[in-house]
Amino acid sequence: MRLLSILVGTMFPKSSTSVRSNTERGEMTENPDPEAGFLEQLGQRVRTMRALRGMSRKVLAKVSGISERYIAQLESGKGNVSIVLLRRVSNAMAAHLEDLIPASEPSPDWPVIRDLLRQATPSQIAQARNVLAGQAKGAAERRMSFAGIALIGLRGAGKSTLGKMLANKIGWSFVELNKEIEAQNGLSVAEIIALYGQEGFRRMEQAALGQLLARKELMVLATGGGIVSEPLTFDLILSSFYTVWLKAAPEEHMARVRGQGDLRPMADDRSAMAELRNILLSREPLYARASAVVDTAGLSVDAAAARLIDAVAPVLHDEARMFARG
Repeated sequence: MRLLSILVGTMFPKSSTSVRSNTERGEMTENPDPEAGFLEQLGQRVRTMRALRGMSRKVLAKVSGISERYIAQLESGKGNVSIVLLRRVSNAMAAHLEDLIPASEPSPDWPVIRDLLRQATPSQIAQARNVLAGQAKGAAERRMSFAGIALIGLRGAGKSTLGKMLANKIGWSFVELNKEIEAQNGLSVAEIIALYGQEGFRRMEQAALGQLLARKELMVLATGGGIVSEPLTFDLILSSFYTVWLKAAPEEHMARVRGQGDLRPMADDRSAMAELRNILLSREPLYARASAVVDTAGLSVDAAAARLIDAVAPVLHDEARMFARG
């Protein structure tokens, strides 16, 4: 199998003779090496995707069957990766291979559009083509029924604790999406991931969310921290709920998770804190799409609950329960 850098080299040809002579003379080249830049961007994309999935480097190495050292080289931009190995990395993260290939940045809605197209019928694709081409005479804006309030954020943000308190205060039902997934499939989240991988879990997550929405009842929903990594599922959350990002400092997230005795997916990883920071950094742009943000840093549980109630007051006081999507 040809190496990816060789493939890139065919796209950006250069004279090896001139490069060697410049190096021997110790001269600085005016133009940066396109291959080095490509590999650096590739490594950044792999690192970002891994963080979005909430996977440590050790876990990714285990799932993909590739050494942790090699993945570290890949993420640092020094990995001379082959297409086959890159495909194994993307499969291990349940990601699309093209999402790891550096290119011009698409619009934020592109992942949603892409996944919708993959699920669309030929007739739906034809209609979409007409709309994009400006040939449609009109299209009705999708309107989703208001399902309630959804809490998003990293593990340890307080989604379960504060969600229950909010639900009791306003008289709505409280639902934890992960527990709903477990109930519907008769398996724990850990067992689902072990048996079906990240991709299988995300399918079940989307199905469980669909069944919850079909109930047509108001709820406070606590989501899993990684739900933002699945474009269609997260889009459904944003379209159906008034979403609130429960935010805290990385140190507080870690302390709360340790207090729960749960270090998934960073168990036995000496760099757990660095991994958590990387996960938070990668997910922040997606969490920031929420309708509101509640920063619980340094607050007691009661103070954080009061702040959350204040944040959702507008939607509770609006009889029509209309909300603006972030």
